[in-house]
Amino acid sequence: MLDALFQIDKTILLFCNTTIANPVFDVVMPFITDLNKHWYGFVIYGAALLLLIWKGGRKGRTLALLVIVLVAFSDQLSSSVLKRIVARPRPCHEIAGMVVVEQVRLVIPCGGGTSFPSSHAVNNFAVAAFLSFYYRRWRWAFYSFAGIVAFSRVYLGVHFPSDVVGGAAIGMACTYVVIWLWADVERWFPKLRFSPQEET
Repeated sequence: MLDALFQIDKTILLFCNTTIANPVFDVVMPFITDLNKHWYGFVIYGAALLLLIWKGGRKGRTLALLVIVLVAFSDQLSSSVLKRIVARPRPCHEIAGMVVVEQVRLVIPCGGGTSFPSSHAVNNFAVAAFLSFYYRRWRWAFYSFAGIVAFSRVYLGVHFPSDVVGGAAIGMACTYVVIWLWADVERWFPKLRFSPQEET
């Protein structure tokens, strides 16, 4: 059973990584996947948070703070807990001198971390689910962005499809933990609730 699931995982990986490989994606996907590692990524994410704070009123300021809490929670759960427990090698890693998936095509460095879950998928789907809960008319944009980032990890050969699917599920679970906890805070401190005009 596990062998069959691995073969499905591998087949989808190679389809994304090699079958549909093209020069445009080879330029675009590394840019998208590394937004969180470069100054321009910090500018983009920072501008989005500032826009939320500036245009979102009290609701936006609260949500901006909660997004920071959410990402800190989801990233630590993914990187410091789950990755260490599962300890799955990336498809591009070498074990005893052999690459886990021999046909994998690397566009960026493989990276030394383990594979499951994809922290990119965890964090981006956590934020997408969180913002979609409060700004439902924009959920298509939030989930589209998260999906593209998750796809980039598979396209670049540094994660299995199951890493990003599992990561997406974990990220959304983190979102609902934070929403549930915030609902408790609002019950204890009613003044923190959004006014009816601020609700979506």
